[in-house]
Amino acid sequence: QVQLAESGGGLVQAGGSLRLSCAASGRTFSSYCMGWFRQAPGKEREFVAGINWIGGIITYADSVKGRFTISRDNAKNTVYLQMNSLKPEDTAVYYCASQKRPNYCGYYYDKGQYDYWGQGTQVTVSS
Repeated sequence: QVQLAESGGGLVQAGGSLRLSCAASGRTFSSYCMGWFRQAPGKEREFVAGINWIGGIITYADSVKGRFTISRDNAKNTVYLQMNSLKPEDTAVYYCASQKRPNYCGYYYDKGQYDYWGQGTQVTVSS
């Protein structure tokens, strides 16, 4: 049974930083591309960042480029999202997700490429 568990969310003032973690278990973490998504109230879940299985190919949504950094530690089965210069519009529940196929990255933005999702962690940015 694959499990993804996010942590690190919280309340922060605009301009502040948070680091989200996603711990994975249940299959060979180092073989799968990972993504971070977020969902604000009343909005669809949207792509934030993606990373391939060895961390060599990274993609960001335009809205977070230059402020967020995705990384992974395959020895710890964990993917991270460092969020700097946070804005009130970054307020959302953040989810990590694992893609379906080992050693292959489908289109990061496509939620259908992911077969396992975490329960989410709330990030609230106050103005």
